[in-house]
Amino acid sequence: MSTEEDDLAASWGAALEQEEAEPASKAPDAARVLNQAEIDSLLGFGGAEQKADDQTGMERIVSAGLVSYERLPMLEIVFDRLVRIMSTSLRNFTSDNVEVGIDSIVSLRFGDYLNSVPLPAMLAVFKVEEWDNFGLLVIDSALIYSIVDVLLGGRRGTAAMRIEGRPYTTIERTLVERLITVVLKDLSDSFSPLTPVTFRFERLEVNPRFAAISRLSNACILSKLRVDMEDRGGRIELLLPYATLEPVRELLLQQFMGEKFGRDSIWETHLAEELRHTELALDVVLDEQSMPLSSIMALRPGDRITLGCAPGAPVLLRCGDVPMFEAELGQRESRLAVKIGRELRREGALA
Repeated sequence: MSTEEDDLAASWGAALEQEEAEPASKAPDAARVLNQAEIDSLLGFGGAEQKADDQTGMERIVSAGLVSYERLPMLEIVFDRLVRIMSTSLRNFTSDNVEVGIDSIVSLRFGDYLNSVPLPAMLAVFKVEEWDNFGLLVIDSALIYSIVDVLLGGRRGTAAMRIEGRPYTTIERTLVERLITVVLKDLSDSFSPLTPVTFRFERLEVNPRFAAISRLSNACILSKLRVDMEDRGGRIELLLPYATLEPVRELLLQQFMGEKFGRDSIWETHLAEELRHTELALDVVLDEQSMPLSSIMALRPGDRITLGCAPGAPVLLRCGDVPMFEAELGQRESRLAVKIGRELRREGALA
């Protein structure tokens, strides 16, 4: 028995020693110091092994906190409306089958976008008259040559010929300006149910440095539109700084547009008819007096209250507590009657 007890005590002692040793062995791992290779990988110095498109963990952390963007639900509805209107207007403009779609709607900094503009391209600066600010419309090279080819009678079934390495000609710039005018007109129509606004073309640039309409650090919203004309086409990118949209920010935060989108004409007609048949009581006020409560409590049957209304003086017609008309008191067929003289308008009422 003594041998068994000694073995049992030894096993218990070994188990306790193992439990005490495990936290000590785990402690260095929890506070482990990164080696140089791991630090280089985190900071993005991976050398030749790292691809150009790969983002390191540190870059993702930094880029995720660059700008706090605000979601504007109504702006997405405006862009959807723009796509529908542009599909029709560009068909009339090119006399060709044109399909317009939205590739993406993203938010980014203005400086980041200028650095990522695919060149060669034409950058149209436009001014928003009512908001007193600017926006940017970028037409890529593929769409420029496709529009030139279509408007000048290019054959169908052949891709638009691209000539790189030279500046755009006057004819090309003029045709693209006509396209930009059509797009800006459609953009104004897209915002019209929300608020009347005019987008006016300012100038055309080919160098992004000359199209600086905002500070490089300012946040913007970018909508990329895809224009397909059978086997030809390209992209239109619409850039609107948040500072430009600030005057209508409250409207763009709405989920629905009460007067235009989601309008129920049947319900409006029914409500209007019911309001027209609603019965209201009009009170003819001859005089109003302020009396102490003791005098009112002392009134008895047979007492007379003298009115301060002289014969022929105008009286007041009131609906509840709201004065409506001023009228003259008279008699018609042995019954009292009033003749409306003028309408009384409350302060702040619509004319």
